[in-house]
Amino acid sequence: MKKIIALIAITLVAFACSSKKEGNMIVKGQIKGLKKGTLYLQKMKDTILVSVDSVNLLGDDKFTLVDNLESPVVYYITFDGNTDEKRLLFFGEKGEITINDNIEEFGFNPEISGSENQKSLEEYFKITRRFNDQNLELIKLNFNAQKSNNLDSVKMVEKKFNALTRKRVLFATNFALNNSDKEVAPYIALTELYDANIRLLDTVNNSLSDKVKNSDYGKRLQKFVSKIKKDENK
Repeated sequence: MKKIIALIAITLVAFACSSKKEGNMIVKGQIKGLKKGTLYLQKMKDTILVSVDSVNLLGDDKFTLVDNLESPVVYYITFDGNTDEKRLLFFGEKGEITINDNIEEFGFNPEISGSENQKSLEEYFKITRRFNDQNLELIKLNFNAQKSNNLDSVKMVEKKFNALTRKRVLFATNFALNNSDKEVAPYIALTELYDANIRLLDTVNNSLSDKVKNSDYGKRLQKFVSKIKKDENK
């Protein structure tokens, strides 16, 4: 009887190991302070955020998540299904990616390595955070100007806001052009330049390398640009 039980146990372990998802992207790391809960690996499918892998953490804050991807795309890591308040964004690509973070500041400033697109995306975010700070300051100035009914100040803030917007658009365009051999370029065009002048979008689209043009985001950008041109010619 003991032999039978042992055989069943071995079979169950073997089945569990064989049923573990395999993929060409392996995400490993540690979320300090998260001793219990479920981590989810998610990505956008069409316009819906879907889970592609998950792991239950019971007394151990280290994790491994995997997925199969054809080209680099942005992923999210969330815990216990929380996709709104706290989530960790990273640019996934083939190979092994290491992510270390802590539960108190989850997703705010994680340490990520193993993805070239992620490096470029972090460089981009580093600059855009400055734009965000300047934008918040202008919002405060505008509020005070409106409150005091100072029309001259309102106009001045409006000019500064328009100038900041142009500066941000030009920065995003130049960054995409300088990284045209990476999938981060069409991603930035799609997320940051979607309402920009079609000439800027077309310039970024034409600058992409053949590999990037055939990627997920590269194809999406081409489709987006083609649609805008078609609508303008109606």
